Amino acid sequence: MFLEALGSAVLGLALAWFATHRLPHRLPPRLLVVPTGVAGALFGAFVTHSAVGAGGLLVILLGALVVSAASLSLLLRPAERFGRRSATA
Repeated sequence: MFLEALGSAVLGLALAWFATHRLPHRLPPRLLVVPTGVAGALFGAFVTHSAVGAGGLLVILLGALVVSAASLSLLLRPAERFGRRSATA
């Protein structure tokens, strides 16, 4: 159980680091992104462990990766492609 939690936290940290370096213009500050990735991974590992059991470490880490990616995707802001401004600006 400890190995699952540690592995999922490291996986969430790595995913958050990759997201902050790949999409820095579309994400809020790193101070919010990194804990969101780690917390999403830990929650995903908990849910997957509850559903599958203690047998499959790789399945639990896959569930942690999916939930972490989903929680990080909620932080994305739309990209400003055309540089449009509002009429009041």
